[in-house]
Amino acid sequence: MNRSNLHCPICKKPTQEKFKPFCSKKCSDIDLIRWFSGNYRIASTLQNEKEEKELLNSIKERLDPDPNVR
Repeated sequence: MNRSNLHCPICKKPTQEKFKPFCSKKCSDIDLIRWFSGNYRIASTLQNEKEEKELLNSIKERLDPDPNVR
C-alpha cells in the first residue's frame, strides 16, 4: 500500500505522520471520545439463556468475590 494514499478515518483528509492514522490532533481526539463514549462496539450474541446467566454470574463474582462481606 502506498503510504501517501492513506486518509484519516474521521475526516478523510490525508494522514499526517505526527498523528497517524489521523490527520490532526482534533481527529485523534474525536476518535478517542468515540471509544470512551461507547460508539465503537464489537457486536456479539449469546448462544442461549444458560450462557447469559453464566456470564452474568462470572461478572458478579469478579466484582464482588465475597458477597458476605459488606
